[in-house]
Amino acid sequence: MAEKKQVKKVAAAPKSVTPKVAKPVVADEAKVARTIIRKKFSGVVVSDKSDKTIVVKVETVKIHPKYKKRYTVSRKYKVHDEKNEFRTGDKVTFVECRPLSRDKRWRVVK
Repeated sequence: MAEKKQVKKVAAAPKSVTPKVAKPVVADEAKVARTIIRKKFSGVVVSDKSDKTIVVKVETVKIHPKYKKRYTVSRKYKVHDEKNEFRTGDKVTFVECRPLSRDKRWRVVK
């Protein structure tokens, strides 16, 4: 009546077994492990009226997904300027950092 089907079990390929040995931590490896990838933008200073803060306008070019037309999108970032050295119209480069205030999460590099 009901016959049982016999299924052959195929032996899986042997996994390469490597012994787990703890490596000594070298100072250079510790620094590499702590390297943080930060976002980096460049733009033009729009306002420098606040103390130790500048407002930077960053323009990016986007392409419409359907119509393939290029258009610019701009966004303003509040950036920390420790020495108050940048003025309106200057080109600056800034990177991501820890939160410095409610709006500031960026610091000037150049």
